[in-house]
Amino acid sequence: MSAPVRIARLDTATAGFEARFQQLLHLSADTDAAIEQAVGDIVTDVRRRGDAAVLEYTARFDGLQADTVAALEITRSELHEALASITSAQRVALETAAARIRAYHERQLEACGRGFTYRDADGTLLGQKVTPLDRVGIYVPGGKAAYPSSLLMNAVPAQVAGVGEIIMVAPTPVAGSVATGGGGGAGAAASRGERSALVLAAAAIAGVDRIFTIGGAQAVAALAYGTATIPRVDKLTGPGNAYVASAKRRVFGQVGIDMIAGPSEILVLADGSTSADWVAMDLFSQAEHDELAQSILLCPDAAYLDEVQRAIDRLLPTLPRRKVIRASLEGRGALVRTRSLEEACEISNRIAPEHLEISSREPQRWEPLLRHAGAIFLGAFTSESLGDYCAGPNHVLPTSGTARFSSPLGVYDFQKRSSLIEVSEAGARVLGPIASELAHGEGLQAHARAAELRLAVPALDPASAR
Repeated sequence: MSAPVRIARLDTATAGFEARFQQLLHLSADTDAAIEQAVGDIVTDVRRRGDAAVLEYTARFDGLQADTVAALEITRSELHEALASITSAQRVALETAAARIRAYHERQLEACGRGFTYRDADGTLLGQKVTPLDRVGIYVPGGKAAYPSSLLMNAVPAQVAGVGEIIMVAPTPVAGSVATGGGGGAGAAASRGERSALVLAAAAIAGVDRIFTIGGAQAVAALAYGTATIPRVDKLTGPGNAYVASAKRRVFGQVGIDMIAGPSEILVLADGSTSADWVAMDLFSQAEHDELAQSILLCPDAAYLDEVQRAIDRLLPTLPRRKVIRASLEGRGALVRTRSLEEACEISNRIAPEHLEISSREPQRWEPLLRHAGAIFLGAFTSESLGDYCAGPNHVLPTSGTARFSSPLGVYDFQKRSSLIEVSEAGARVLGPIASELAHGEGLQAHARAAELRLAVPALDPASAR
């Protein structure tokens, strides 16, 4: 029988709670200097040598030898072969998940993805033009595990947004390769260097245009700057390891990025009405990602917290990733007794978690009190894992408290907005003096004169204007 899980037990009513709570939430943001140095060297080299550097790093880190980068591109026929090779159950699952994700993001397009124009009283036209990005790059982790769900969550909203071309990179390291500074990602079972049929099938379903079997900082740099073979993208999205995150941070400005994601998080608010086994497994669902993931339960019922503790101890030995889960729960997890669910909601807003479950009889009662979360899961039957795969909303969510000011990945991340302004002659006479006054106040005389010149001229003859 395995030892009990030593997960922290806190009580908001006890002295010292605040200090212990802050210590629990603290996660060093310091980036390993060695990783920063290695990534800087790789990015600079890829920018300078292009394809040659990509080939060299792919061979060094992933053990994948190729004479040209073109040889690392997966063909359309290979995608369709992968789609045909997976089981019927897998295909139905992928197609159903993709359809639900698409339907949700199409609603986003309807809600916020369209422009508008209007004319004011003097005939001036004002508005906003919404256009999709021309080309985006999607990073799909590989090596330790395959993530078709991540592919769908990144590619489908890009396609719904109308992105012209979707370029995907996914490392496929050979067994025994170094996988430092490059390939891999975060994941589970060891790879044998094989291309994941499930990921390629998902790419076929999602409509990815091109796929290169490269990864790591070299893939990020290649997409950011472009090489002779790999086209430069406008934005780069998708998760990866510490090298990928560091490279995304470094190339930001050359390209857009989605976010710099930290360890996965789940916060459960419970009133004690949900099966303790369900809640324990929901806590496990994020703890199994890695040792730094965080799983916290807030509940006013001490007896229920005891019950969840027993469920944790009973269920953990049944899971293949129990060592990772134990390390996560003992290192950063907590069962917290609160004075009330109202207080639990206040604490949740301070944490601003990535995933927030309201596991209660009346989830709609508490949802209005919750201001900061990447995704909110309402009710006992809404496990976070359904959101990860097939509910419809995006599973690429802000972490590390950034839900205070940022949002899930969505259609809007693959679009940009341009302001539309068409000032009529009458409008110029109304707006000109205002602009002139403010420009003189700022000491920008050319700005003022540009507005003033349009006040002195007679009405333009439309014919002469042509």
